Amino acid sequence: MIFQDLFTALLSWLGVNLIPIIISAITILIGYIIYILIRRQINRLEKKEKLSESTTRNLNKVLKYLIGLLIVSAVFFQFAESLGLVTAMFSLVGGTIIGFATMNTLGNAIAGFIIMISRPFSVGDRLYFEGKIVDVDDIKLIFTIMIDLDGIKISVPNQKLLTNDIVDFGKKDTIRRHISITPSFQEDRQKVERVLIDAAYRVPEVLKDPNPYVWITNFQNYAVEYTLYVFINDIQNLPLIESELHKKVLDVCNENKIDIRTPTLIQQIQ
Repeated sequence: MIFQDLFTALLSWLGVNLIPIIISAITILIGYIIYILIRRQINRLEKKEKLSESTTRNLNKVLKYLIGLLIVSAVFFQFAESLGLVTAMFSLVGGTIIGFATMNTLGNAIAGFIIMISRPFSVGDRLYFEGKIVDVDDIKLIFTIMIDLDGIKISVPNQKLLTNDIVDFGKKDTIRRHISITPSFQEDRQKVERVLIDAAYRVPEVLKDPNPYVWITNFQNYAVEYTLYVFINDIQNLPLIESELHKKVLDVCNENKIDIRTPTLIQQIQ
C-alpha cells in the first residue's frame, strides 16, 4: 500500500513537472555539447602553440565549472515553483555561505585567469620573487606552484603575484648581471678596470659577445665604486655563475693587490 502511494505520488509529480524535466534534459545536453565544442577549440589553440599546456588545462577546468554552474542554475530555475520554499531557503543559505567561503578563492581564480591570458611568466621560467630565486613548476587556477633552489615546493596565491614585483629571468634569453667593488681613490683606474675584465673572462659561462665592460657608478667618501657588467644565457645556473664571478673577482683583486674593502673606517682611524 505504501509503495503504491509512493508510485502514485511519483507519477503525479512527473505529470506536473514533465515539461520542466524535458527542458532540464535539453539544457544538460546543450550544455554538454557547448562544453565539448569549446574544449576542442581550446585544445586546437594548444596544438598551434598559442596556449601553453598549463593554460589549456586551467581553461578547461574553468569552462567545466562555469557550464556546470549554469546548468545547475537552469535546472533549479525550472523546478523553483514546485520546490517552493525549499529552493528559496537553499538559494539564500547556500548563496550566503558560498559567497563568504569563496571570496578569496574567486579573487585568486580571477587573478589566475589574468596570469594565464597575459602570461607575465610561463612554466619553466626562473623568477626572482620575494627575495628568492624560484622556478615556475605549474600555473593553476588558484595557486602558482614554484620550486626554490633547495627543492622546496611553494604554493603562491595568484592574487599575490599580481600585487608584487616579479623579476622574470626567462629560460633562454641573454641577461645582464653586475658586481660592484669599492677600492680607494689611490688605485689606478685602468688597472682596476683591466682586473675586473680579466675576472669576468675567467668564468666560462660569461659570454664574450656582448663583451663584459666596467663603469664607474659612484664616488663614495673614500672610495670609487666600479661596476662590472657581464652577460649570460644559462639562466638555470644563474646563482652558481654569480657565485663563481664573485670568487674570480676576489681572487684577481688579491693577485693584483687591490684592496676592495670600503676604506671608510680605515681612513677615519688614520
